[in-house]
Amino acid sequence: MWTFDHFPTAKVAKTYGAGPSAAFLDHVRKSSLRVAGGCSASFISPNGLVMTNHHCVVECVGGLSTSTQNYVENGFITHSTADERECPDFEIDQLVAITDISRTIQSAIAGKSGAAQNAALRAAQAAAQATCGKDPAVRCDVVSLYHGGVYDLYRYKRYQDVRLAFAPEFSVAQYGGDPDNFNFPRFNFDIGLLRVYENGKPAVTPDYLRFSPNGTKAGELIYVSGNPGGTDRELTLSQLVYQRDYALPATLSLLAERRGIIEDFQRLGSEQRREANEDRFYTENSIKAFTGERYALVDPAFFAKKVREERELRAAVAKNPKLAGYASAWDQIAAVQTVRLRMSAQIQATSTFRRGLFDDAFALVRAGDERLKPNAVRLPEYTDAGLVGIAASLEANQPTYLDLEERQQAFNFDHLRAVLGADNPLTKTFLGRESPDGLAHRLFSQTKLGDAAVRKALFDGGAPAIAASTDPLIVYARSIDPTLRAIRKATEDQIDAPTRSAAERIAKARFAVYGSSVDPDATFSPRLSYGAVKGFDDASGTFVPPYTTIGGLFGRTTGAAPYVLPKSWLDAQSSLDPATPMNFSGTLDVVGGNSGSPVVNAQGQVVGLLFDGNIFSLGGDYGYDAAKNRSIAVDSRALIAGLSKVYHADSLVSEIETAAAK
Repeated sequence: MWTFDHFPTAKVAKTYGAGPSAAFLDHVRKSSLRVAGGCSASFISPNGLVMTNHHCVVECVGGLSTSTQNYVENGFITHSTADERECPDFEIDQLVAITDISRTIQSAIAGKSGAAQNAALRAAQAAAQATCGKDPAVRCDVVSLYHGGVYDLYRYKRYQDVRLAFAPEFSVAQYGGDPDNFNFPRFNFDIGLLRVYENGKPAVTPDYLRFSPNGTKAGELIYVSGNPGGTDRELTLSQLVYQRDYALPATLSLLAERRGIIEDFQRLGSEQRREANEDRFYTENSIKAFTGERYALVDPAFFAKKVREERELRAAVAKNPKLAGYASAWDQIAAVQTVRLRMSAQIQATSTFRRGLFDDAFALVRAGDERLKPNAVRLPEYTDAGLVGIAASLEANQPTYLDLEERQQAFNFDHLRAVLGADNPLTKTFLGRESPDGLAHRLFSQTKLGDAAVRKALFDGGAPAIAASTDPLIVYARSIDPTLRAIRKATEDQIDAPTRSAAERIAKARFAVYGSSVDPDATFSPRLSYGAVKGFDDASGTFVPPYTTIGGLFGRTTGAAPYVLPKSWLDAQSSLDPATPMNFSGTLDVVGGNSGSPVVNAQGQVVGLLFDGNIFSLGGDYGYDAAKNRSIAVDSRALIAGLSKVYHADSLVSEIETAAAK
């Protein structure tokens, strides 16, 4: 997962005979995109056409749907730009520049600890972001690499007028559902097409990726350009033990209960099933992902490798007198885990609150308070740079499902009471003398925050409007926000700051021993990974070939969920070549956040659309296993076949093919 400015070209050339040129890297970077909220994408035409995964646009598709027009179930097809529909609360970012600001940030926090370090870091980050000005079309993020060993300022071009151009039916986009998730063979048509607009017109995007007419072959060198959301490969053993023995089990238990709440809600009727469809999909996906992460940590061989790696690094540090100042960093992080465990119950219990309109209420309350402060001392997400995205989200005219949100919040209240106990002061602060169900019903049955105009008026009115509001969600958020702020401050001062200081010292030790031969942990910032089209041996030792076909898609269909093909595909079966590659696996190193990433060949042409990894990739958060870890992509040949012969999206296909020919 290499940054574009430090890509190991020589290493690729040594393995595959040739590495990417500077022009290749620059072009792929400018053509690649980040979808705010957790996905990746790419430009595929000079007219702002964007390719990503269906599951990265499903929230938009759901937001455009109604009880009488279900685009999630039935798909969304346009035949001209006039048919494209604006996605509520959607942002796409294009990285245009990287500036190393390590010396500035590290000097600002040097010699400080706890609250003082946090304050200095916030001020330095805000100052760095401020250098980008106040143009809402510009976004600047401070990116920490190697756990504080390097700080970069990433400057993005921000697109907030994003419109849906195409989405297939959910059943074929997520074909195989939860049973096939993180498995291979796969047969998904997981694509969504968007278009970015500027000044009401399709944006001019001269850097874009051209489709390959020939796809790939086994063993071929491929690259994936995307935004891996986060990895923990540089964590110490004490941190991994905390994840294995407490954090992951607690998270999985919570998600399992939440899935039960969603399933019960969906049984109430077809409309409830539609309202909760996305929540159920993401919850089930998270359960499988976190389960895979824990399997990696409880695997004796995998954990033994992590033990060996840490021992080797600490031994190298111990042998070098110049590195003596770094030796205690691992013990300091171990001590922090004791603090983390002591605070874990209140952190876990109160971290489940921020969802839907509840999140909007807290955003409004905090925005009102934070905007009264100088930019340098605000919470990071409420600086002038951060408020652009918050304002857009609050003002977006997206559907709200009060019945679903009420049930989910009642569960959150009940979970808090179960974790902390009925007599805990925090429980009394959050619930008072009300029951979880009663409190949730009172808040959601009377709130007006579902109206975007109401949210906009409160945001524009600032602190006076928030103070005067009698909306029950605003009143509640005002009442408990001081407590949540106190918990956050304690977490940042007692856990985050000392961890950051020690992790930075370990990063410097790692640099001293290994140099930059190891890629940094993922940070949901642009990265480029390389590998090859390749199969793998499954758990039984049977070889799994790297390609599936369209014929295999029809052969897998049973007529019962989740192996049901929509009518559009059944009607088009005779026109499709069954030998056309459908999905393929490769050795690309990817994790969550890479969804929607373009897979390109050595010429920079699109040969696939990444959407998942196999079951062995789930341990990728903590380490990469080249023997079995595989990425999974929709083959470019299947993408064109589906768009042209199944959906007859002729204008979009023509745009893609015309762009590819230029």
